Amino acid sequence: MRLPLLLLAAAALLPAQIHTIEGARIRPHVQFLSNDLLEGRGVGARGGQLAVGYLAAQFAASGLKPGAADGTFLQTVPLRTVEMAPAARLTVTGGAQAIELPWLDSFVGTSHAQETFATLDAPLVFVGHGIRAPEFQWDDYAGVDVKGKIVVLFTNEPPSTDAKFFQGPALTYYGRWTYKYEEAARQGAVGALIIHTNGTASYGWQVVRTSNGRPSVQVKRAAGQAALSFAGWVTTEAGERIAALAGTTVAEMLAAADKPGFRARELGTLRARASFQFTVRDIETHNVVGLVKGSDPRLSAEAVVFTAHWDHLGVGEAVQGDAIYNGAIDNATGCAMLVEMARAWASMEPKPLRSAYFVAVTAEESGLLGSQYFADHPPIPTARLAANLNFDSYSPFGRVQNTVVTGAERTSFYSTVQSVAARHQLAIQPDGSPASGSYYRSDHYSFARQGVPAFSVNMGGTYVGKPAGFAAEKRKEYGGRYHQPGDEYHADWDFSGMEQFSRFGFALGLEIANLEKIPARIDAN
Repeated sequence: MRLPLLLLAAAALLPAQIHTIEGARIRPHVQFLSNDLLEGRGVGARGGQLAVGYLAAQFAASGLKPGAADGTFLQTVPLRTVEMAPAARLTVTGGAQAIELPWLDSFVGTSHAQETFATLDAPLVFVGHGIRAPEFQWDDYAGVDVKGKIVVLFTNEPPSTDAKFFQGPALTYYGRWTYKYEEAARQGAVGALIIHTNGTASYGWQVVRTSNGRPSVQVKRAAGQAALSFAGWVTTEAGERIAALAGTTVAEMLAAADKPGFRARELGTLRARASFQFTVRDIETHNVVGLVKGSDPRLSAEAVVFTAHWDHLGVGEAVQGDAIYNGAIDNATGCAMLVEMARAWASMEPKPLRSAYFVAVTAEESGLLGSQYFADHPPIPTARLAANLNFDSYSPFGRVQNTVVTGAERTSFYSTVQSVAARHQLAIQPDGSPASGSYYRSDHYSFARQGVPAFSVNMGGTYVGKPAGFAAEKRKEYGGRYHQPGDEYHADWDFSGMEQFSRFGFALGLEIANLEKIPARIDAN
């Protein structure tokens, strides 16, 4: 009987406000933020502005103070959209043969040069996974000059079971598509074509098409900064057609890329040609920033940061007559939980020792741009950000028995996380798909890159009181709605799991905010 008594004693230390975080309060926020009225909360669009206004009003009504550096609730994030003109075509030639790839069906992409025209006429160079990692003695660009050329590559990284080599099966940042483009630009390439496969990307072409077949949202480029004239993906089928012109196959190319000692090579006489036209537009979007000051005269200068992204994909290609990508689970759920945690935190008396920022960030779907901007331009010095807890996409099917705290094991707070999870009777579940690189795909990573201990608080997959196979059934049912118009609110959803994880996240943040001393930071990259 000793353990239950200890759990009861620990729970008694939590403020009463935690019990005011209820699923019934979370529901209406999700319902509104995913309503068709908000048109998918597109960045720079009317629906996104409505979401920003709603979240700022909720923070103000809950008693939070404006948290942006200019004394308002809105941190301006200057971005630029680049939209491909319709009916774009990409032609690949090899000797007397040529193949034409149509936009969306065979390729997608954008220009990072942020200019209205991009003309391509350059040889194709196969660079494997496009990685330069001296710490792993791996250089896919060794012995090849790609300046002025177009690199062809795969996302992901060489397969490994050795934790000392690309961290074994877990994906490192080298495997992310964002890194591929960054490195190609550093090497002087004018373009990059990623050959999509379900295995290397960990998702299907429809996700790539949906995310990359719409206007690209980018941080404004500095004058003279290296940038790709075209950065895109081709389907596996298009990759096979390109490979055939070079006398090989996608499988053979991937097998070569995976082997130690890989050497880049030009793909015979293959060249890619295109004349793309873009609409380039400057936009202002906003992170919504609320602040609750801490009670300690000294420690209140430090802060715990809670984040959730408010944006989704806006209005796009229609699927079964529906063109609004509502983003109910991704991520109206996380924003709703953020609002309710903020309200409960603001009502505490006395306040925790450290301050707390509640930040609904923009442009996550465009590559973590909003959280990156906040982490690069925080309202207080970065060294005073004690931790970041991120909330993104929650199951509406009830309570669970476990949690996945993505990245927590990389921080100095892991023992604290373990203790709080035990008090909430949650078993910590390992990342079920480390090869998909989830650590690098959510907003906590923007903070981790700056040295801030950061992790995402996720639901595990074992539901309370549900039959065997329930979780698998729901993953199958809703997996096909990811980044699709089908991610919509349903009145029969069960919000008890979101209540459970809002309280868990609240307790985690409270524990960190009240530590007498923050443990030494760990390099989590």
